[in-house]
Amino acid sequence: MEGIIAVNKAAGMTSHDVVGRLRRLLKTKKVGHGGTLDPQVTGVLPIAVGKATRLIEYMQDGGKVYEGEITLGYATTTEDAWGERIAESEVPRDLTPEVVDQLMASFQGEIQQIPPMYSAVKVNGRKLYEYARAGEEVQRPVRQVTIQEFSRQSEFRWEDGLLRFDFRVVCSKGTYVRTLAVDLGQKLGLASHMSRLVRTQSAGLSLAEAYSLEELEKLVAEGQESFCLPLEFGISSLPSYDLSSAEAEELRYGRWIQATNSEERVAALYQGQLYAVLERKGDFWKPSKVFV
Repeated sequence: MEGIIAVNKAAGMTSHDVVGRLRRLLKTKKVGHGGTLDPQVTGVLPIAVGKATRLIEYMQDGGKVYEGEITLGYATTTEDAWGERIAESEVPRDLTPEVVDQLMASFQGEIQQIPPMYSAVKVNGRKLYEYARAGEEVQRPVRQVTIQEFSRQSEFRWEDGLLRFDFRVVCSKGTYVRTLAVDLGQKLGLASHMSRLVRTQSAGLSLAEAYSLEELEKLVAEGQESFCLPLEFGISSLPSYDLSSAEAEELRYGRWIQATNSEERVAALYQGQLYAVLERKGDFWKPSKVFV
């Protein structure tokens, strides 16, 4: 078996846990994921099997869509609902949805983020969460991310002095959504955190077409493979280029072909199927990965 599987990851599992379960289920070591989800976050986890594992880097490059909940009123060590409380704020009752909407819209475009201490980003060979668990603070690298949308999706919900509302984010890879929740609170002058999160889209795959591990186990037991999508689903982040038969023959032997547009990298298709990933070298495209 080879191709792409859209998994609906359950809460309480790491992305590596899902990969391990699928390696045993599909009886192959060639399984990888296309974008980590925190253990308590649910939703779309793109999985690559067989030859498709060579596409993981392109799957990770694609944009992502998340839906969740922000809580104003207290902050946590992990910036989400599963950390310890470290600060509290009294949320003013006269805070209006219009003010929140305006501030959320101000995040659109390219912004800089500082990864949370409880994250897997490495500094000096150690993951940030290792420093955090040891009670150590280190300087964290600033990263550039792109936010296409950050918007409120529900009315305000007041509960015990806390203010909660649903949100939606469309963003580039590398975005820490829980940090968006914290930064929004800071702009309001309030302690805040992300209290729920679901990834609804990743690598061109949507939650509606994702399978739980239990559903996949049942399908495999029935001898079905319809859940495994073709390789073409792994290159949705790349511009496509249709090869002529002559170009396909050149690439088969590892030869370069003339570039016909200004793209730096393209997914080359032949008769509707993924043939190769090409990278620009001057006026030519060089085969980076060939799949035939």
